[in-house]
Amino acid sequence: MRTLLAGLLFWMAADFPLVEPKDVSALLAKGPAPAILYVGPNVLYRSKHIPGAQYAGPGSRPEGLDVLKSAVAKLPRGREIVVYCGCCPWDHCPNMKPAMELLRSLGFTHAKAMYLPDNFKANWIDHGYPVE
Repeated sequence: MRTLLAGLLFWMAADFPLVEPKDVSALLAKGPAPAILYVGPNVLYRSKHIPGAQYAGPGSRPEGLDVLKSAVAKLPRGREIVVYCGCCPWDHCPNMKPAMELLRSLGFTHAKAMYLPDNFKANWIDHGYPVE
């Protein structure tokens, strides 16, 4: 519980909108899906990821942020975007905050961070949400 509160306080301070995995899964089922961007390690993306998600580089590295810039370059600034990582517990993730800050600085007004308190496996795969 303490970890959850620390993670939420971190994000509240950063003022980034959050979305729950169940809500992202529902969006995928309804269609059309938002742009879904994975901003963690490539090895995890190659293992399993959300269907239709685009690898957008690790947000903790300058070269990863360059990949993210390229991934969103042609998207309208009002497009709905879901960003996720899930490499580690939420409050330790080095990728989400830089990625969300970059999207905000580029003028994306409908970008949301998917809240994965533990990791992608525990909070997405183990719940039976779709993967490819």
